[in-house]
Amino acid sequence: MTKPQTAANPAILQLAPKAKLLVDNMGQALVGQVRPCKLAVIAVLAGGHCILEDVPGVGKTLLAKSLARSIQADFKRIQATPDLLPSDISGVNIFDQREASFHFLPGPIFTNILLMDEINRATPRTQSSLLEAMEERQVTTDGTTREINGLFFVIATQNPIEHHGTFPLPEAQLDRFMISLSLGYPDPAQEAEIVRKSMKDKAFVVQPVLTTKEIEEMQTAIRTVFVHDKIVDYIVQIVAATRNHPSVVLGVSPRGSQLLVKASQACAFLEGREYVTPEDVKMLAPHVFGHRVVPKVKSSKICHSDIIKKVLEHVPVPA
Repeated sequence: MTKPQTAANPAILQLAPKAKLLVDNMGQALVGQVRPCKLAVIAVLAGGHCILEDVPGVGKTLLAKSLARSIQADFKRIQATPDLLPSDISGVNIFDQREASFHFLPGPIFTNILLMDEINRATPRTQSSLLEAMEERQVTTDGTTREINGLFFVIATQNPIEHHGTFPLPEAQLDRFMISLSLGYPDPAQEAEIVRKSMKDKAFVVQPVLTTKEIEEMQTAIRTVFVHDKIVDYIVQIVAATRNHPSVVLGVSPRGSQLLVKASQACAFLEGREYVTPEDVKMLAPHVFGHRVVPKVKSSKICHSDIIKKVLEHVPVPA
C-alpha cells in the first residue's frame, strides 16, 4: 500500500520519539523482551488494557512494574485471592461517628496504572467489579457513580498451568482487554545476562521517563493517525473470517475490530508514522483477536494466536 499524501503531523513527530523512549526504558529491566514491552506500551497509548498469561518466574510482574515506574503515575497492585471482595477493589463507604455521616474510602482501582496479579484467583463476582471501570472509566458503589479521571490502565497477569483454586475469566471479561501477550523463556545468552543483572543492587529498577500528561497528549495525537478505508475493510474481513472458521465456536466481536484499529494507530505512532499499514494489522491481530475467539477444542491458553495467524494467511492483504 502506497503512503498517503498527508501533511506532516507535528504532534506525532514530536511525541513519537518519547514513546519509543518508554519502550527502551522498560527494556533495561526486561532483557530480550522488546516485543512484549512494545505491545504493552501500544495498549497504554491506545487507551486499552493488557493481560499477560505465562508461567511463573518469566517476568510478568516485572513488566507491569517497569511500565508503571517508567511513567510518573500513581501505581497500585492487587494480589488476587479467592477471599478478595469487590469492595477491596472499588472502595467502601465508612461511617464517621463524629460527623454522623458516611465517607467514601476509595479503593486501589482509583489510580493511573493498576496491576491485578493472578486475576484468575479472584472469584467471578470480584472479577466483574473491574468491568465497569475498564469499559466506562467509572465505578459505581452503593448507587453512586464516580469517574476515574486521567490515565487509567489495567494490566492483569495469570498463570496458565496451575488451575487449583482458580476461576477462568469469562469471555465478557476477556473482551475488555485490548491486548493479550506472553513472555516465554529467554534463550541461554539472555538468561545468563538476567542472572548477572540479578547479582547487582536495584538492577531491575527503572527511572521515570514520561509523565501522565505526556501519555495523555500521545493518546490524543494517536487519534489523528490516518487509517485508509482499505485497512478498515481488511480488518473487517479478518473478523468475518474468525466467525466462519471451522475451528471456532465464537468469533471476534465488533469491539475487537474497533480495538484493532486503535492498536494499529498506536503501533504506527510508535514507529513515527502518520498512517497505518497492513503490516501493523498483521502484527497486532494475533494479540488483539487471540483471546476473543472461542475454539471448539478447549485449551488452557487464553490467547489462541495460532488460529488468528492461520486466518491471516487466507485473507487477502490490501495493495
